[in-house]
Amino acid sequence: MIPVLFQDRELAVCCKPAGVLSQDGTGETLPSLLRTQLGGEIFPVHRLDREAGGVMVYARTSRAAGALSGAMALGEFRKEYLCIVRGRPEANEGTYRDLLLHDKVRNKSFVVQRARGGVKEAVLDYRLLAERDGLSLVRVRLHTGRTHQIRVQFASRGTPLAGDGKYGGGGGAMALWSMALEFPHPNGKPMAFRALPEGGPWETFAPALANLK
Repeated sequence: MIPVLFQDRELAVCCKPAGVLSQDGTGETLPSLLRTQLGGEIFPVHRLDREAGGVMVYARTSRAAGALSGAMALGEFRKEYLCIVRGRPEANEGTYRDLLLHDKVRNKSFVVQRARGGVKEAVLDYRLLAERDGLSLVRVRLHTGRTHQIRVQFASRGTPLAGDGKYGGGGGAMALWSMALEFPHPNGKPMAFRALPEGGPWETFAPALANLK
């Protein structure tokens, strides 16, 4: 069963398990699982990397899908993540601002030095929460939503996400979690949801995570 944090006629908020595709595709996907579990249609309105887990919202009507997509385009979604990186960020907190190019053939993003076709600005704020055994627990707020943004921005600074083999973080489970999501309901009501990760690579930082509850 997919953990459902909230549902009504218009939308459903859930915790995506790591390893499950967030969009429609071949095989078992989160939208298909939610259709079976909740009944009716499910419309994806944002993405989360397959390897990541955490809070996501799905529309249950086409009207809600349009409203949520519009709110996202206007910057009315607030997204916060947790990640575990190898090493330590240079400063305890700060802002990363880069130009990213996504190679669709290789499904990999790169930091580039100049604007050109396909290049988009990527901006995030981060704060170091804890350090242990050569790893750092980091809280991230996204200001843009580029493909693999958190992964490539940290990796480009020599601190790849633990378990992110694509960007130099080694093997194992990738430590990236969608912790908090705020957005306006299609009826205009502010909505806010939060969930913390458990088990796997997150056990190393269980005390620090407990302080976030």
